[in-house]
Amino acid sequence: MSAKEIVQEFYKSDALLENKTVSKLLHDDVVLEWHSSKGFLKLKRTEIIDLTTELSKAYVRSKARITHILEEGNTVSVRYSHYVKTIENPREEMLLAHFMVIWELKNNKLYRGYQMSQL
Repeated sequence: MSAKEIVQEFYKSDALLENKTVSKLLHDDVVLEWHSSKGFLKLKRTEIIDLTTELSKAYVRSKARITHILEEGNTVSVRYSHYVKTIENPREEMLLAHFMVIWELKNNKLYRGYQMSQL
């Protein structure tokens, strides 16, 4: 798989709610630096998988609508909006946030991520 295809697999429908899917795509030494509207987070592999587990407790569906994706070597930039459906109201899709992330891949796995999000 190309770097772009690996990133697309990571953001495919419901993948962010499945810790097994997320886990297989993450490098053992992955680090995600995330600037959110609530501040800065630096997440390692275990913390990213834990976040996936927490998301799966609150949401029944997850969809990343990618508007831009660019690949250059082992680096992929993605711009997307993340939509979810809650357990309480599974019929209504709700916008969680807008994201821009740059992923560096190593050994065909997500290795370094630089992400910004806006509610």
